[in-house]
Amino acid sequence: MKNNKILDKKTLDDTTKHLPSHTLCLCLSLSLFWWINSNYSNALLLSLGAASILLVLYIAHRMDVIDHESQPVHLSLKMPSYLLWLTKEVIVANISVVKHIWLGNSSISPTLVTIDASQRTDLGKVIYANSITLTPGTVTVDLVGDRMTIHALIKDNIDTLKAGEMDRRVTELENRC
Repeated sequence: MKNNKILDKKTLDDTTKHLPSHTLCLCLSLSLFWWINSNYSNALLLSLGAASILLVLYIAHRMDVIDHESQPVHLSLKMPSYLLWLTKEVIVANISVVKHIWLGNSSISPTLVTIDASQRTDLGKVIYANSITLTPGTVTVDLVGDRMTIHALIKDNIDTLKAGEMDRRVTELENRC
């Protein structure tokens, strides 16, 4: 019984070692979100906003949902460069989809393929799957383990995914942190 308590304490220490930074990040995010949406500087409204943020932090802490997945602080510095690259890819894919719509049904070749993901964490796999879905013309239909089922409007989109540029960039984002 004593070993279980030690193991539980070690597991608890591992899960809560980043808790203050994640809690602080959540607090700052909620504060900024509240201030942008309200834009009030009245003392009463500021204190009510602070009270509501503290209540949300208390509830989130009691629910034990403040962790590295709900507040991925470790991705904060690397994410802007990835988002810029993804924005470029979304624009290029938009142009391609519009071109194929103008060309008609004969230029569209719907494809459903399963590809492997090289990400280690669930967060990395979700970022990869969402990036695929955000890119027009492709949708991640299923994600089981390290395999994703992708539907593409055009077969060339699958070939681009199989080339691995997006997979490599997401893995790089995940590994640099």
